[in-house]
Amino acid sequence: MTTLTTPPVGPLLDRLFEEASATSPMDNPALAALAGGDHARLMRSKTDYLDFYGHLKDYPLAVSRETGLLLYMLARSLKARTVVEFGTSFGLSTLCLASALRDNGGGVVITSEFEPSKAARARANLTAGGLIDLVEIREGDALQTLSIDLPETIDLLLLDGAKALYSDILDRVESRLRPGALIVADNADYCPEYLERVRAPDGGYLSTPFAEDVELSMRVG
Repeated sequence: MTTLTTPPVGPLLDRLFEEASATSPMDNPALAALAGGDHARLMRSKTDYLDFYGHLKDYPLAVSRETGLLLYMLARSLKARTVVEFGTSFGLSTLCLASALRDNGGGVVITSEFEPSKAARARANLTAGGLIDLVEIREGDALQTLSIDLPETIDLLLLDGAKALYSDILDRVESRLRPGALIVADNADYCPEYLERVRAPDGGYLSTPFAEDVELSMRVG
């Protein structure tokens, strides 16, 4: 019996994941009109990401159900108390992380979302799941919101926002990652500089691809 799998969170996540699987960002006419190369360029852009993701404000852009379970399991095994998340969207991954903190005895998930309507939906979902007391939603550009007032130590970092910014976000939180802290980076292939950094032999991390679209890294120095 876990918070993740029992009411109110379990049924809520079932519904949210089902809704997420029934939609695709490519249903958006503006994105559907993009050629494959243009789509990849925008995913890697450090200058156009606000406009690009603004087109996706009505789409959940959720992690997979399997990745959500992985996040819960990693946070539980770490006995995590402090988690930072880049990219809240509708809050599905946040629900998984906050469920782990509830079962760990408490803590805080600091999560950042630049789109106000998404932050509002995430807040409503976390309230419905009875987990809002464990979550601090920071609205605005994560380059600013995650550069101040962070915990002294961070146990787990989830990167699931604008892919091109993964290395920049890591710059802002790296000094707070405790030895043994884990980083889960979704769709990290869109940020080659991030992968080069965490896979470098002398970069202070052990890192490996996990499943089809996740890079899992551990802070070792």
